[in-house]
Amino acid sequence: MIQKPLGTGFGARTTADEVLAGVDLTGKLAIVTGGYSGIGLATTRALTRAGAHVVVPARRRAAAREAAEVDELDLADLGSVHRFAERFLASGRAIDILIAGAGIMAAPETRVGPGWESHFAVNHLGHFALVNLLWPAIAPGARVVVVSSAGHQLSGIRWDDVHFDGGYDRWLAYAQSKTANALFARQLDVLGRERARAFSLHPGAILTPLQRHLDTADMVAAGWIDEHGNPADPSFKTPEQGAATQVWAATSPQLDGLGGLYCEDCDIAEPTESTEMIAGVRDYAVDPAQAERLWALSAELTGVTAF
Repeated sequence: MIQKPLGTGFGARTTADEVLAGVDLTGKLAIVTGGYSGIGLATTRALTRAGAHVVVPARRRAAAREAAEVDELDLADLGSVHRFAERFLASGRAIDILIAGAGIMAAPETRVGPGWESHFAVNHLGHFALVNLLWPAIAPGARVVVVSSAGHQLSGIRWDDVHFDGGYDRWLAYAQSKTANALFARQLDVLGRERARAFSLHPGAILTPLQRHLDTADMVAAGWIDEHGNPADPSFKTPEQGAATQVWAATSPQLDGLGGLYCEDCDIAEPTESTEMIAGVRDYAVDPAQAERLWALSAELTGVTAF
């Protein structure tokens, strides 16, 4: 598994609909967590237009009314994850695409479950449990796509304090969870590749409800918006552009035979040593030994593993 661009012909401004041009997903079933808002909603709409039946798990069903099908799921609550998986498995249906896109960013310190830090719990552990519980329904040839972020470049896994018991930093907590997303996809591909392939990705910078924990001053200081709330960074994508890489990873024949890779701008990303949240993936986010170690820790914490 080599982190090297393919030269796909797509780029940062490609939209999800452009990725799916000529692709017929009729008869395919996709589950998209976070598929009711921001780039998740753009993903749901694009997959639906291409013919897929999209199931959107949501904490509040009314929020996901545009989805083809909605069911209740709270990733911060392992009981809710188990109940969703049990209901889906009881339906007897197969999953062709699973996009783990729901998440939180820069949230104030919050503890969930047995005291888990909320970013690690929601962004990683909830999805880890969900995918493992749903594994019996994963169809041969399916793809699992885990939405990471360039934010992973700010922190690897804090093996000595994954739950920030020694002091909280909201950006490092987010960054660690995004590294966990990439490592999860890496190890899932190793363990499950005879049935399905897995990928992680950076969708790009997009102004969406993901920023709900940031105030205007935070975003002005970061150069994301001006004082009137208008976008100020020309590199930011539209939701339709932000959805493109996850849709590409979930459907593109250009990735046939590949897996465990970190993608961006509708291509495979290159390695980087940057800590500036620019293009590329840090080595620790695709390291096979760390991926195996995180899987073992996650299985221990959640009590769930399909392998």
